Amino acid sequence: MAILSIKIRIGDRDYPMKVNESEEEVMRMAGRALNEKLKSFKDLYQTEDRQDLLAMVAFDSLLQKLKNDIQSESVERNITDRIGYLNTLISKSIT
Repeated sequence: MAILSIKIRIGDRDYPMKVNESEEEVMRMAGRALNEKLKSFKDLYQTEDRQDLLAMVAFDSLLQKLKNDIQSESVERNITDRIGYLNTLISKSIT
C-alpha cells in the first residue's frame, strides 16, 4: 500500500500528513466535515476565536461519538437478548 503525503486544511492552517492511499479520501472527508463544523459554530456563536471554535467542535464531536457508542451498546444488547430468546425457543422446540 502506497504512503501519500497530503495536506489537510483545518481553519486557516495546512497540516501535512502521511497517510495510506486507502485512507486518503476518508482523511479529506474528515477535513471537510471539520471545516463545515467550524463554519457552523462561527456563524452560530458569532466568534472569530479559532481556539474557542476548535474547542467547541472537539466537544461536539466527542459528544456525538459518545451518543453513538451508547446507542450501539443498546442495539447490541437488544440483538443479544433477541438471539438468546430465539435460541431458547429453538431449544424448546427441538426437545
